[in-house]
This record gives sequence, C-alpha cells and structure tokens, in this order.
Amino acid sequence: MQALVFERKLARYAAAAVASRVVPGIGGGVGPLQLRDIDPPEVPGPGWCIIRPRLTGICGSDLATVEGRSSRYFEPLVSFPFVPGHEVVGIDEDGNRMALEPVLGAAARGEPLPFAGAAPGDGDDYGYLLGGAIEDGIQIGFCSSTGGGWGEELVAHQSQLHAVPQDFSDEAAVMLEPAAGGIHAALKARVEPGASVVVLGAGTMGLCSVAALRAMTSAGTIIVTAKYPHQRHLATELGADMVVDPGEVRRAVRRFCGCRMLGNHLSAGVDITIDAVGSPSSVADALAITRPRGRVVLLGMPEASRVDLTGLWHRETELVGAYTYGTETLPDGRTATSFELAFDLVASAGLEQLVSARYPLNRYREAITHAAEAGPRGATKVVFEQFPL
Repeated sequence: MQALVFERKLARYAAAAVASRVVPGIGGGVGPLQLRDIDPPEVPGPGWCIIRPRLTGICGSDLATVEGRSSRYFEPLVSFPFVPGHEVVGIDEDGNRMALEPVLGAAARGEPLPFAGAAPGDGDDYGYLLGGAIEDGIQIGFCSSTGGGWGEELVAHQSQLHAVPQDFSDEAAVMLEPAAGGIHAALKARVEPGASVVVLGAGTMGLCSVAALRAMTSAGTIIVTAKYPHQRHLATELGADMVVDPGEVRRAVRRFCGCRMLGNHLSAGVDITIDAVGSPSSVADALAITRPRGRVVLLGMPEASRVDLTGLWHRETELVGAYTYGTETLPDGRTATSFELAFDLVASAGLEQLVSARYPLNRYREAITHAAEAGPRGATKVVFEQFPL
C-alpha cells in the first residue's frame, strides 16, 4: 500500500526544522517524511479492525512533527517508523463508515480499564503506553504497529471506533476528533455561569473550543484572537462576542475589564483563558490577561520554550493541560465521553464548514504547505482524501 512514512532520521529532522522557519510546511519536502510503498499493518489480535481512511486531517501536532518543531518529550511515547494521521473517517471491513478516536488506551493494549466504561484517554497512570501486543505510541498516527490516516490502511481497536450516522457527511465526520478536543478543553476550564473567557487562536482547535464553550457552558463574554478575516467571521458565527487581533489582546482585555497595567500584566483580567496556540508568546499572553486566581487551559501543543512563570506564582493562576479527550462531567452533573458529545456539537455548529481543501496522498508536499499556511490562504482544515465514493 502507499503511505507517508515518518522515519527517525535526525539529519532530515534538523533540516526540516531549519527549512520550515523560512517557508512554512517545507519540512514535508526535506524532512524525514516520504511517500513509499509499504506492507499494510498486521492485525494485532482479537478486537482489532482494518480501516481504510477516506478523509484524514492535517493538524497542528502533525505539522509540528514534520516541520521539526515537536518537543523531545514525545520521543519515548512513539515508535518508528510511523505513518502519521489521527483525524480519520474511514471504512471498516464490512463497508461501514467509522470515525477514529485515536488514543491507544488501556483496552487497545489489553490492560484493565481504569473504571467501567472508560474512554481511551481516561486514567491516571500512563504505564499502559508501554504494554500490549503493539509497539509504543500515544495514538494511532504515532505508532509503528498501527499505521495512520496518511496511508491506505490502518488498524484500530474496536474501543477506538465510532459508527458514523448516515446523515453525517465525511467532512462532518473528520471534524469529530478536533471537536472532541475542543469540548475537552471547554469542560476542563470549569466555566462558572457568566464567566469571561478568552480563546487565544482561531485555527481549528480554537474555533472548536469557541463552539463548545457556547454550546456546553454558561460562559458570559467570549473573546477570541484571530489574525485573518475568515477566522474572525467563523469565530463570531460559532459564538464569540468579541474578536481581536492577537497583538491587541492585552489592550482589549484591559478595556473589557476596566483594570490597570502592572508592568506587562493586567491588574485583573478574564476568569479563564484557553490557549489554543501553544507558542511562547501565547502562553505569556495567557498568563498576563487572566485575573489573579483565574485559570489558564493549555490546549495548543506547546513548543519547547523558556517561559517566565513568576506571574503564575504571584497571581496564583491555575494552569491546566487539555490533552485530547476522555469522560466529561457536564455542568448539570451528567457524564459522557468527549466523542459522544462531539456528534451533537459538529451537527449543531456546522463544523464541517471548517474543512477547506482536499489533497490526494501523492500531493502531500502541497497539502502540508497549504495546512501550514492555512490562515493567510483563507483555509482552516486541510485533509487528505482517499477512496472517494
């Protein structure tokens, strides 16, 4: 089968890191990602299924990997060579459409569930990542045993698969994974009724978070940072009350709160900030604009960086990570998994509109460049398309 394969070639990885600073996405041309003919992944055992991807997204973590920007923290949590791609809607062996919940959880590795009905992302001990009949890997798309959505076949455990309703388009189905991530971040924020929230970034994850905040919490004012006209339009449509340029966010929050400046920090600020960017500058903004004893949710995958945390200490800010999805507790006390909730959010918010461009695998350099330049090119989600009807 054909697949885009990411190998452990340090020289190529370093070349991608250098090249991508000059031209975004160029890491897909000079980095350790190559289109090759490889054997399909073997089914590891009972409960595993073969999936043929139809649409697979290119997300921020994928771009960080192929551009040589990902943190070395992940080195022991992946196995090489791997086929990237974890935002997947595909066809199983019986011809049914399935959406992939890519986290390789306890069930996929033959470990006991942390509690009855647990989602793949649940649990408080990541030791299971080293177990089971498959190689190391946090998700499908970062595991050498499973393949990924940037190939013609992958294998997934039945605990990771969700049947796609007939009335769902493929575009809607491929948005389930990022929507679930946005829901997880919005609910991890623990928004009190009427609370003020800033979402930094209006890419896919920022927009999904805005939609989830408006649909699933009682947030008061939602302020979003967006660089480009289409992002400003989408953020407003999905529930933002105010959209500002990233460079103006401190000034905008100061005006909104009616507070003063203490050096580079606001004297007060919003109750909650969701950082959907994960850059050193966005983390600094999040800490500066969140009120003392407020909460910062880090949704965007951060780069390795140096950040001054003195303000975090002095302001007693709560810093919360939001990685993927899991079992959620809703404001009314009910529980549901992020993916179960994502079906309703994608449908009600029309998140399929975020899918902006499709490419076949053999045009992967163009696709990765387009994804890396999505904002200035008026796009949001770029996907690979295979086996169209």
